[in-house]
Amino acid sequence: MLLSDMSGRTPLYRKASVFFSSAIAGELVNYIKKDTILLPCITLKEMDLEYFAIDSQSFITADESALEDLFGFEENTYKGDRCLNVMATRIASVFASLREFPLIRYRAAKSIDATTPTTFCDLIPTKLAAGVWNHLMKYKQIMSNFPQAETCDLLILDRSVDQIAPVIHEWFYDAMCHDLLDIEGNKYVREVCRKSSGPLEKKEVLLDEDDPVWLELRHAHIADASERLHEKMTNFIAKYKDTQIHCSRYGGELSARNLQKMVQALPQYSEQIDKLSLHVEIAGNINKMITNLRLKELGELEQDLIFGGAGIKDVIKFFKINENTTREDKLRLLMILAAIYPEELEGEKGLNWMKLAKLPAEDMSAVNNMKLLGGSPDAKKSFTGIFSLKFDFHKRRHVARKERIDVEETWQLSRFYPMIEELIENLSNGELSEKEYPCLNGPSATSYGSSPTSHVHQGLAHSTRSRRTPTWAKRQNVDDKYSSDSVLKHASSDLKRMGRRIFVFIAGGATRSELRVCHKLTNKLKREIVLGSSSLDDPSQFVSKLKQLAAHELSLDVRKI
Repeated sequence: MLLSDMSGRTPLYRKASVFFSSAIAGELVNYIKKDTILLPCITLKEMDLEYFAIDSQSFITADESALEDLFGFEENTYKGDRCLNVMATRIASVFASLREFPLIRYRAAKSIDATTPTTFCDLIPTKLAAGVWNHLMKYKQIMSNFPQAETCDLLILDRSVDQIAPVIHEWFYDAMCHDLLDIEGNKYVREVCRKSSGPLEKKEVLLDEDDPVWLELRHAHIADASERLHEKMTNFIAKYKDTQIHCSRYGGELSARNLQKMVQALPQYSEQIDKLSLHVEIAGNINKMITNLRLKELGELEQDLIFGGAGIKDVIKFFKINENTTREDKLRLLMILAAIYPEELEGEKGLNWMKLAKLPAEDMSAVNNMKLLGGSPDAKKSFTGIFSLKFDFHKRRHVARKERIDVEETWQLSRFYPMIEELIENLSNGELSEKEYPCLNGPSATSYGSSPTSHVHQGLAHSTRSRRTPTWAKRQNVDDKYSSDSVLKHASSDLKRMGRRIFVFIAGGATRSELRVCHKLTNKLKREIVLGSSSLDDPSQFVSKLKQLAAHELSLDVRKI
């Protein structure tokens, strides 16, 4: 296509700058360079942009089938190997574009004993780490400005590191928006009235870092976000006399509809009121759903289960009393139960839970498939029916998470934290187990000292050196469901004075709670934490993907249950 566009008596362009998002074969580059037709080209360059930015501190490799390819019930591992190869290429391109060379840590394979064979799933982080390393070595050789010594840390994990985070009900603004509302990527559709007497029209808005209200509230607890929005609106109205007059006409009620009418009547304040009214509407819708779906009671039970304050009897009582709980919420509660009490969903017990929750076999397959994320070496052998849940080598305690005594609980239902929070803190403090999370490449003596300890302490320091901080932050006119038009635009200049970056990559999908943790720890640790994954999944997306694992293994008898 390029050659045809530039050929003929009247080529489409006089001059062209040609950029490739992915690496291309050397023979093709030479062929293009030799072709006299392409002499008008003034630039020919590989950009290493094989990833999508979610926000200023996160990216995805855009592989929606990764969970199935990596954890599915396949006799051969061709799909898994291919998936890891593509993923490794795209992860490496992130480091190439940012001019960062990582010290790579990864989650080691776990086995019962020396006689137990290691499965493909056990080796996902190991294989991915090796793949990323191979690509980085190539960049090191061919890129003149690529670092020769380690400049950052990379921790490679997979979805099995935390089976609860993808399904628990989160209570923070960003997570609740994507869990409860119909949002595609970062696009929210609202109904607005263009004219005071006209019909409602649909308007698409972006919830991204160009929206200062979203930027402030996205990681706030929903109760905190609601209070802040009310305070902002009250202060804004009190500031201007004409807004007070219009507000009094509506009886002082600050509903989203009344705010839209105020925008029409007071166009000079349209931008401020429009942004606030958007989030007043969103927070209002979320709070209505919390009440209508009785999510507070469910959320309390979920967190009590995780921290050991509730047990099997409490779940049974909940199902008996709350028969109108939605099908998806019942399923998510059972998935949490399966992660904490796996033996409770085996065999006949599993069938009893299905009857109690009034769920179809199709939904219960998601519960059964939790074992595939558990990494059980006997998973295939034990797959004799929909309730043959086996976590044989993972006999978990009935407390899935320890309470964090160093964290004050300001808001209700804010106790839960994803497992990566502990891992990132341990990595930053030099306390991450080298046995469980070995290092692929030891730190270079020319980077941060000759020992792992010295490199850790250097990473903790608030570096005042002039460090490269290239980002993917240029304005772009890409209109897709993920791209932010100003990714990293709002990243603080203080990042330049922080210690070296920490990258965390989760193969198989990441969650909004894990994204929130990375932003939170950036401020706490004074190190920029960047989250990467094959996809960023909301709970419904994760549940749908989990149902697909080993779907072809379900027998006709099971489907008749």
